[in-house]
Amino acid sequence: MEMETISTFAKKLWCVKKQLILFLTPLILLPLLFGLPEKEGKCLYVVLLMAVFWCTEALPLAVTAMLPVCLFPTMGILPSKKVCPQYFLDTNFLFLSGLVMASAIEEWGLHRRIALKVLKIVGVKPAWLILGMMITSAFLSMWLSNTATTAMMLPIANAILESLFGDLDTLKENCKVKDETEGELLSRVKLHALPSEKQILSIDGPDRMERSDGSTAEEIRTESEYQMKVWKGFLICIPYAASIGGTATLTGTAPNLILIGQLKSYFPECDLINFGSWFAFAFPLMVFFLILGWLWISFLYGGLNTRLCVKKQDERAQAEAKAEAVIDEDYRKLGPINFAEGAIAFFFILFAVLLFTRDPKFVTGWSTFFNKGYVSDATTGVIIVSILFFFPSQKPSLSWWFDSRAPNTPYVPLLSWKKAQECVPWNIILLLGGGFAMAKGCEESGLAAWIGAYLQPIAQVPPAVAVMFITAFLACFTEFASNTATIIIFLPVIAELAMFVKVNPLYFMIPATTGCSFAFMLPVSTPPNSIAFASGHLLVKDMVKTGFVMNILGILSVSLAMNTWGRAMFSLETYPDWARPVNMSSTVTDIQFPSVPPFNLTSL
Repeated sequence: MEMETISTFAKKLWCVKKQLILFLTPLILLPLLFGLPEKEGKCLYVVLLMAVFWCTEALPLAVTAMLPVCLFPTMGILPSKKVCPQYFLDTNFLFLSGLVMASAIEEWGLHRRIALKVLKIVGVKPAWLILGMMITSAFLSMWLSNTATTAMMLPIANAILESLFGDLDTLKENCKVKDETEGELLSRVKLHALPSEKQILSIDGPDRMERSDGSTAEEIRTESEYQMKVWKGFLICIPYAASIGGTATLTGTAPNLILIGQLKSYFPECDLINFGSWFAFAFPLMVFFLILGWLWISFLYGGLNTRLCVKKQDERAQAEAKAEAVIDEDYRKLGPINFAEGAIAFFFILFAVLLFTRDPKFVTGWSTFFNKGYVSDATTGVIIVSILFFFPSQKPSLSWWFDSRAPNTPYVPLLSWKKAQECVPWNIILLLGGGFAMAKGCEESGLAAWIGAYLQPIAQVPPAVAVMFITAFLACFTEFASNTATIIIFLPVIAELAMFVKVNPLYFMIPATTGCSFAFMLPVSTPPNSIAFASGHLLVKDMVKTGFVMNILGILSVSLAMNTWGRAMFSLETYPDWARPVNMSSTVTDIQFPSVPPFNLTSL
């Protein structure tokens, strides 16, 4: 009876866990206000309070992000007139313009045409099809949200897989493993299934392939197990590729924008990071990591095996033909590219080209035609997306004005404000603003410098090793917390650490930013992981096994990039003038990087 009472009480507590966190956390953190220097203690109190609320989601992320507006002024940390502008810096406008462009692409289905075209090109062999899925997902997530990319690609993958391997329920029946434990069965989470591939693609595909009469039960079971492995590989590669692809552009994922915003706050003289220079650094890193990820997933899930469905060549060809029919039929139903799709494609390319060429650093950009420092990436983005709200979605015709019988159809622009309001995640913009406000508070209160002073032992670690440690730590931390919240919390401390040990701040801050996007091990790590897991075909152990190696590959890839082309692009071997405090002597000795060859990472 006593145990039952305790169990009931524990369940009651679990039901009100968020309310308990909201009530108890401010009380538990109160000693910080009395045991630390006044301003630093108050700022640390707010930072830790927000960190707990973000990690536990006791409050919605966007609501937590607005806490500095009320807490910083009332606690005497920062006046309201300095806090509120942080919520709409030019970085936020760059992010907003990227989101509006993405909503226009989704509105007219251009992303779907791109995805199917890539899949037509790569073919239907498992390894190549996995590569095609990853390339498409990575490219789309450079411009669309990772979540939208994953939600669009998974139904396409399911349709192709059903054509290759037949009905999933039958496949599961054929590949039941005798030693499957009850615990593994219970670990399958029953979530709402994604829309079926037939609902999405509207394809009346051919019936699934019949097994040959000569197949034994053991052969059927073995081949079904192989097919289920490939199926899992397809499902797991899409969210991973979406997370990797988002790192390639500044607007691809929120942590990239947090980086540039905090750079402008901490180091106003630093102009090395913009859309073009970030792309020049991050795109090769993304491609390299994507190839490594493809090789690992293909190896782990059977995609590199030359066998497709069955051993006989005629049946293999039949399966390939069915999968190709799914892709070809859906692409055919899209019809020829219409005026609206062509217009969106044009403005999308113009959007990208203008952002790349504004100030790419390695050549003179078009921003030199204007007053220095007046035109930013946000200016470019807002100009292009503003055009979308009045540019016609139908081809204009001069004869329409003189034809009395022509229908007087209403004018429809490429994008309406109502559609933009529905598609743009405004909560993320508030989250970005909360991050910038927190960074401003840490800087003005001296909290970041105070924390940096306690990180002296790290000064003894070689910078290249510190890069790997920072990337690994944040990649692990972001498995349990939002990547945006993670980078908001740690980037000010990392910037202060870099200044304390006299290392170029970019050498620590860039790996930290990219590492926050490498959350591969758990379903709850990112929304794309959750969407793939919600299909019901993946186990937690599948994601942990695959994601652990992906994290290692990501850490090594970032370390390689920082010590090779990143080192050359951003002059990472010297401590820059823009990172020196005004009162610091100009005779600070530049940090010397390890003399080992950049590629010899195993010696670190």
